Amino acid sequence: MDESRILVKLDEIDGYLRELDEAIPESLEEYEKDWLKRRASERLLHLAIEGTIDVCAVLVRELNLGVPGEEEDLFEKLSGQVLSEDMVDTLREMKRFRNVLVHRYGTIDDDKVYHLLTHRLHDFREFKKEVVHFLRKGRDGI
Repeated sequence: MDESRILVKLDEIDGYLRELDEAIPESLEEYEKDWLKRRASERLLHLAIEGTIDVCAVLVRELNLGVPGEEEDLFEKLSGQVLSEDMVDTLREMKRFRNVLVHRYGTIDDDKVYHLLTHRLHDFREFKKEVVHFLRKGRDGI
């Protein structure tokens, strides 16, 4: 298992979250007025989501769980073995939102982005916790 690569990716996600903590304005009104912070927040959120997908891809490859048909299959392959079902559902939501950010399906809903920034960043920390727990469990032979 290439733990170091996984841990580096998890550290990158932590870095994006720290930057987000500095970038997120105090209110939705501020968020809507400050286009620079809004775009920085969107990009950092996008990068954090990409990081979680990258970690999942490494885990699937390292555990020889087969080639996923689609990106979302990565999460399914890790369900129960590495990630909880709740986390798999959360990752599916993240991936869908990443697609909105990247492909700009319609316009980006500032209310939704701000809500995610102020209420859902803990999902990334929970993801890290589950992955690290799996890695430790493997190391300790539990």
